[in-house]
Amino acid sequence: MNYVALENVSKSFGDKVLFDNIDLTISKGDKIALVAKNGTGKTTFLRVLAGEEATEGETAKIFFHKTARVSYLKQEPEFHPEMTAMDAVFEADSKLVKAIKAYEAAMAFPDKTEELQAAMNKMDEVNAWDFEAKMKEILFKLNIKDLEQKVGTLSGGQQKRLALAKILIEEPEVLILDEPTNHLDVDMIEWLEEYLKSPNLTLFMVTHDRYFLENVCNHIVELERGNLYKYTGGYSDYLEKKTMRHEVESSELDKTKKLYQKELAWMRRGPKARTTKAKSRIHEFYKIEDKASQKLDDGDLKIDFKTARLGSKIVEANYISKSYGDLKIVDNFHYKFKKGERVGIVGPNGVGKSTFIKLLTGQERPDTGKVIIGDTVQFGYYTQDGIQLETDKKVIEVVRDIAEYIPLEKGKKLTAIQLLDRFMFSREQHQVFVSQLSGGERRRLFLLTILMQNPNFLILDEPTNDLDIMTLQVLEEFLDDFPGCLLIVTHDRYFMDKLVDHLFVFHGKGQVKDFNGDYTAYRKWITEFEREKRRNERAAEEKPKPVQEKPKEKKKLSYGEQREMSQLEKDIEKLEKRRAEILELFNDPTAEMNTLSKELSEVQSSLDEKEMRWLELAEMA
Repeated sequence: MNYVALENVSKSFGDKVLFDNIDLTISKGDKIALVAKNGTGKTTFLRVLAGEEATEGETAKIFFHKTARVSYLKQEPEFHPEMTAMDAVFEADSKLVKAIKAYEAAMAFPDKTEELQAAMNKMDEVNAWDFEAKMKEILFKLNIKDLEQKVGTLSGGQQKRLALAKILIEEPEVLILDEPTNHLDVDMIEWLEEYLKSPNLTLFMVTHDRYFLENVCNHIVELERGNLYKYTGGYSDYLEKKTMRHEVESSELDKTKKLYQKELAWMRRGPKARTTKAKSRIHEFYKIEDKASQKLDDGDLKIDFKTARLGSKIVEANYISKSYGDLKIVDNFHYKFKKGERVGIVGPNGVGKSTFIKLLTGQERPDTGKVIIGDTVQFGYYTQDGIQLETDKKVIEVVRDIAEYIPLEKGKKLTAIQLLDRFMFSREQHQVFVSQLSGGERRRLFLLTILMQNPNFLILDEPTNDLDIMTLQVLEEFLDDFPGCLLIVTHDRYFMDKLVDHLFVFHGKGQVKDFNGDYTAYRKWITEFEREKRRNERAAEEKPKPVQEKPKEKKKLSYGEQREMSQLEKDIEKLEKRRAEILELFNDPTAEMNTLSKELSEVQSSLDEKEMRWLELAEMA
């Protein structure tokens, strides 16, 4: 079954053609990834596909199957800031979602038995109980806990996860995803991988995560020079087939250039277009000229900046500790960096990885211990939150503000214009204002400004977000030869596997362990560790149980425990009274329902805790 079909779809901005007369079919169960350089129209293509932007051309058509519901995950989701997370998640029109929303609302008023029973009946009618369990799994896996929190108070990453949860809960027939792995930690990405592998899901997405492409996708389409090239298979198949295509195109281009030289000589003799044959040959000449002047896009980005000398003393963390309230970032961490070290940092979101980097670079001071930074160390610190580019300046001006030329190895120099060329900015883009660049192009320009400062200790905090695959490939080649120290925080497992020798693993509560190996080796070790743990647990369960000893006599309550039990009885009585008052207030139409619901939850939680403690003491009495 074909869910979506595109015919002769085109789009341009001014003189720049993003895509021209594109044809594409998306069938049920397809998992298609779109790859292209930043700024060539990936996000625009998704917007056109999702119906958020009109296509161009008189013959352009986009067909959707009548049963196909389509959901679109934007790169930067848009929610009303005063909306709660629950309202954002439950915006969908699905019968299942409506039934669950009504049930959750009814559960807040347990005394209204008729409404609660009606909501439960509706859950039965649409078979929503399994779906509710699935919904809760999605929210849990994406670390969305407080559904009463206002969306305006959430970070950009939290909003992206909220938007992702929303469309997964909607269960559409077709998912259009723009960088779904951005702002997810590695555990979330691996869960999402497994979730999207379901044969019932149809995907069309843009992602730079190459393991994700390899593990999830069965088709890859590439947007290049306005054309769409289609490949069957995962990422490794795409690389192989693209290389073969470029070899064929290169051979054809050589033939075309030879033909062009022959036809050019004929044109220079000044033929008169008096016959149909001559007119046709002149018309064909201009086609050949266009084709012969075409440049194959080989993504050639070569970076060979000269690196500042690094002394013997680099960075030493001498038993440092840092906390924010109850959150421990590091606890008694000790490490001495060596020349040429390449370290990856892994751990869940919110555990303090970025703060850890700030401690190592001297931007923050530890609570205890000391960080010593060598005199020759020159940090280059790339972070997506630290991108500071003046948007009213042209691209060439941004580079020239740092330096007119850059020293290379062996005494060579590189001008600002040549430098931008190597960073895949075309000559036309040199004169473009920063405000006109795509998100990925801005990140590429910012990375360039970092490397221009000649660092010998390079720190990359989530460098892969919004960078295209071509840029990532050549950046990896540069970093592979980078002679200084390298510290990387990234959720991109492919990028980390290719570049790091060992990992700092954040386990929470300030515990940071040094693992000798790349990320894939670490995940294998974790998997084997968990298997061994389960084997030991099963073995312990299968052991014959020892003969039970005669139960010991119950000890009497101490004086303090007797007083505690008496106080618990008074507290329980007060809490039960307050719970009854709150339930009564729910009948008042002027009451603040959200406040009452929150207080009822707190009262019930405290009541459960105190009743449990009273029972423990009663058993001892």
